[in-house]
Amino acid sequence: MSNNSADVVVIGGGPAGAVSAYTLAKEGHSVVLLEREENPRFHIGESLLPYMMGLFDRIGMREAVESGGYVPKFGGEFIDPTETKFFSGVFRADFGKQGEGRYDRAFQVQRERFDRMLVEEAGKAGADIHYGATVGELLMEGDRMVGVRYTKDGEEHEVRSQYVVDASGRAGRIAHKFGLRKTLEKLRMVAVFRHYDGLDEKHNLGVEGDIQVGAHADGWVWAIPLSKDVISVGTVMPRDVFRASTPEKVFEEHLARVPRITTRLTGTRPIMDLKVETDYCYHTDTVTGPGWVMVGDAGCFGDPMFSGGVLVASATAARAAESLSRALKNPQDADRLIAEYENFFKTGYDTYIRLIHAFYDGELVAVAADAGRTTDRDTLERYLIRLIGGDFWSEHNAVAQEMRRRPEWDTFEPFQRVYGCPSYPHLDEQDRKERAESRIRRVTAGQ
Repeated sequence: MSNNSADVVVIGGGPAGAVSAYTLAKEGHSVVLLEREENPRFHIGESLLPYMMGLFDRIGMREAVESGGYVPKFGGEFIDPTETKFFSGVFRADFGKQGEGRYDRAFQVQRERFDRMLVEEAGKAGADIHYGATVGELLMEGDRMVGVRYTKDGEEHEVRSQYVVDASGRAGRIAHKFGLRKTLEKLRMVAVFRHYDGLDEKHNLGVEGDIQVGAHADGWVWAIPLSKDVISVGTVMPRDVFRASTPEKVFEEHLARVPRITTRLTGTRPIMDLKVETDYCYHTDTVTGPGWVMVGDAGCFGDPMFSGGVLVASATAARAAESLSRALKNPQDADRLIAEYENFFKTGYDTYIRLIHAFYDGELVAVAADAGRTTDRDTLERYLIRLIGGDFWSEHNAVAQEMRRRPEWDTFEPFQRVYGCPSYPHLDEQDRKERAESRIRRVTAGQ
């Protein structure tokens, strides 16, 4: 058995693991990233949010992402013939309406290629990357985690570290070791999806490149263009709806309920068998411990609705890495830094999952109306589009603040929120002034 040491070991090579390793390596720390698969595998979550571009710009990954040739995404189309879950008819979240200083686009990506690119960037920054590495034992000394054992090419290896970052996603290595994971029962949905080729956007009744989300009585349907020719289509529903039929029948039936999406698929053909993702909503109330932190899906996963998964995973990964870097340089501040990180993690996921609850409960319009009592109409639309675009940590977004007042949408046990946008921290003072001016305009106009 070979032995090694590093400042930090990262378990998992998805976006959260790659961003953690990249950020730590750029700060000059020794990092070992262990990914179980030899090659990145298919993942649900192909649609990125514009706040991702702000985050990638801040940490130095934007140019790599922009050079990937991905489908640009300038907005999202929300279709609601039920007139209950969202705005009635069709609402387009135009990312160009977020206000100055924010990116007006994101990308639709093929996750296998996207994830590989992020890991390669971590390697270029100096991280030691190991594909095909299966983590076995999490090494403990007393109550502190001090490294891992892993197997690669039939040989066992041990790497000791000052910190372990769990970016293992749904596998949840640390959560399962300590029995920390809790199911979000209300959001235990099932997704059935496949890809189609032969896409011709002349059939799109909306805007080329947009994600489409179509609500119906039993759930919702997505359509995400992955390239010029390929589109991902899926339907999400409660478990009892899924169990009452077959995947094939429920997929076709739900898809037929959203004519704007079926029209977009004119002339396409399926290029993969139906895939099913089940019971994937969970969280943990403890996402840090002596010698370890969780990032991304290892600590929480809500729902593919609003496409926020990659953003909250990457943002928590960047914040965790920045906190651990400071802790490694100033050990006397480690406990405070890691406690702040835990609350930062919960603040972002809490806000994102509240947005999901608002959709499923048909309360998004009501929440926006409540927020409108202190915000003029133009700014209210801007806040809503920002929130859909990833504004999960802002203290000044009136729609987000209204959602946080709803105790029925609590996910975590009580915690101290940590505000501060990870994508645009330099805009905090500007946002504060905007909120104050919006209140004044509303009162002046007598709205």
